[in-house]
Amino acid sequence: IPIVMLTARSEEVDRIVGLELGADDYIPKPFSPREVVLRVKAVLRRYQPPEEGAGDLVEVGGIQLDVSGHQLRVRGKEMPLTATEFRLLRLLLERCGRVQTRAQLLSDVWGYAEDIDSRTVDTHIRRLRRKLGPEADRIETVIGVGYRLRP
Repeated sequence: IPIVMLTARSEEVDRIVGLELGADDYIPKPFSPREVVLRVKAVLRRYQPPEEGAGDLVEVGGIQLDVSGHQLRVRGKEMPLTATEFRLLRLLLERCGRVQTRAQLLSDVWGYAEDIDSRTVDTHIRRLRRKLGPEADRIETVIGVGYRLRP
């Protein structure tokens, strides 16, 4: 789903952070309603919704995740994953290119509403990187924020 940020924050650092966190466009105040409509239309033109039935296979680079078969292939080689590693990798693949905070990952993968020890996320990311082998560098650490899977 495309994300367009409408905000009163117009400093360059704010725009950069917004885009790094996954926004597809960033529109600071003041803006004209016509410009917003045109920018949203432009973002929607670039958006490619997933094809019917394509949700079973998620692929980025040499990483291929078969959701229905619960299998991971890294450059053609099958790798075993725990249920938690599978959920974590699936989430990163589906949100490829977007920064995921530790709090988001704890909530979406583990179901924790409140902040607990964020080392849980770091430990699972480390294990996942080991299993991804030559594709491990696709998982980037965004210092002080979280993680992003590089397309």
